Amino acid sequence: MTAMDSRTISLADGRTLRAYDSQIQDAVLTIVWHHGSPQTGAILEPLLAAAADRGIRMLSFGRANYGGSSELRDRDVASVAADVAALADTFGVDRFAVSGASGGGPHALACAALLGERVTGVATFASLAPFGADIDWFGGMAADGQSLRAAVEGRTARERYEETAEFDPTSFNDLDYAALAESWADLGRDVGASEAWGTVGVIDDDLAFVKPWGFDVASIGCPALVAHGGDDSVVPVSHGEWLARAITDAELWLRPRAGHIAILDTVSVAMDWLLRNAR
Repeated sequence: MTAMDSRTISLADGRTLRAYDSQIQDAVLTIVWHHGSPQTGAILEPLLAAAADRGIRMLSFGRANYGGSSELRDRDVASVAADVAALADTFGVDRFAVSGASGGGPHALACAALLGERVTGVATFASLAPFGADIDWFGGMAADGQSLRAAVEGRTARERYEETAEFDPTSFNDLDYAALAESWADLGRDVGASEAWGTVGVIDDDLAFVKPWGFDVASIGCPALVAHGGDDSVVPVSHGEWLARAITDAELWLRPRAGHIAILDTVSVAMDWLLRNAR
């Protein structure tokens, strides 16, 4: 298993972040990874291995109320950018790429939009589009997007939904289940480990996704890669297609048979893309 350092870092507002560093020396690039909803924030083994093979340093962290990081009540998606700036400063990194999967995608995009020249490029996997995007936002979601629909009604409704929420097995396709059994088994373990910190983090994520994000994706000035599975029932492909249209310098990677998890098999080639396209 690839080595990973973890530590708790202090923020200017008194909060703390649980942070992770792959400790690659003389890295050709640093990537800050944004985890999905829910996870702990630890860097998953497939990410560590792919990055090490390329001389890339990986940084990651638990968003507010995930994996031991402090709470940030009523946060929006944009608020993560200040946390990432502090994270990079703590680890002595000036410029870096950002990447994120599923619920981490919008947060990676926030950093690309708000941290200016510090961000060399962004890659997302199965990312949501902003709630105001001109698409059928819930169309094609498994279970009709019930958790996000509850979030639209507010915190109380989303908390009430969580009390009886159950996983819908139709959320994933055969390729997804194969990935969870093999190449991305560490993802399933990490989701399970995240239960130790409760459900506030994932509830806060959903609430943030369905209100204004606090930035315009059209303001992203660095190269962007949008990877999406054509058979994704958690975040339908229309979200990725919209992002690729809305971001000025964006490239869409569409894998027609991939679902929400199997799209992660593009992570290693996406790292190559971030290396080639660093601004």
